[in-house]
Amino acid sequence: MKVKKIGIVSLSSGILGEDFIQHEVKLGKERLEKMGLDIVFLPHALKGMDYLKNHPEARAQDLIEAFQDDSIDMVLCAIGGEDTYRLLPYLFEKDQLKEAVQEKIFLGFSDTTINHLMLHKLGLKTFYGQAFLPDICELAQDMLPYTESYFKELIETGTIKEIRPSKLWYRERQDFSEKSLGQAMESYPDTGFELLKGPGEFKGKILGGCIESIYTLFDNSRFEDTVDLCEKYQLFPKLEDWRGKILLLETSEEKSQPALYRKMVRALKDYGLFDQVQGVLLGKAQDKVYYEDYKKILLEELQDKDLSLVYNINVGHATPRCIVPFGLEAEVNIKDQVIRFES
Repeated sequence: MKVKKIGIVSLSSGILGEDFIQHEVKLGKERLEKMGLDIVFLPHALKGMDYLKNHPEARAQDLIEAFQDDSIDMVLCAIGGEDTYRLLPYLFEKDQLKEAVQEKIFLGFSDTTINHLMLHKLGLKTFYGQAFLPDICELAQDMLPYTESYFKELIETGTIKEIRPSKLWYRERQDFSEKSLGQAMESYPDTGFELLKGPGEFKGKILGGCIESIYTLFDNSRFEDTVDLCEKYQLFPKLEDWRGKILLLETSEEKSQPALYRKMVRALKDYGLFDQVQGVLLGKAQDKVYYEDYKKILLEELQDKDLSLVYNINVGHATPRCIVPFGLEAEVNIKDQVIRFES
């Protein structure tokens, strides 16, 4: 087993510490222990929403400690949120994170996109696509099988060898109370990876994440200081760093209206991102919302770009979720419905 001990961090929302969610936390902890793993919650991970909202420095300290602790093999994010960018000064002002990091598994998604970019800046390979509360703490009798297969592969081997499409997708729960313990999610047949344009085979290292999170680095409509703070610490990779890469984009649980989706795609287009990358992998939207609208927007906005667009990847906010390695050479083959990674 590659991973023996997992450190759980709350880098965005502090929901993990709230009373109303403790039945989920207990379930998730028991599941990990059944897999033979030791679990530690970093000192502030369970401090609750109000405390962590008001103390970004405490969240930052947990991340630093998780990397410094040699007994922790994997840093697992509790969940996403919306303001992990506020950790930047406490991680980068005096090279605090740079001095702490060492190569270990880091897994999270959603607002954690920003943390992935922080670690990418320091040269670390990371893993995108799952988190403790949404995946390990799934209220059904077991974790969703597709999700679980990737999580187990990661803890057992330390990497992901390949990604194939899920045969099913699930409608998201509305009720996360104890009443839902043991209840299965509604599932529907899925249709596999869909090539929207460009060659069906291409290669490159993958980087990206949640488009709503990335958009905050270009637009201050959510928080007034996001753009300035991220520019100050040069968080978003420069254009030359994107050359030859594959961009991963997925949409959040906010289910952005098509007009906003177009605006977000345009912001990345105006930056010049789509002139650099080999291709774009697009995560399935949660509950398959705006499925055709998003597809149409992508084709309209990127019709003149020389790249491949691959739609309906099981990653991000739609369940089930695979895990995507960032920083490993990937080979996409749509005819064979597989994305393979160098070992």
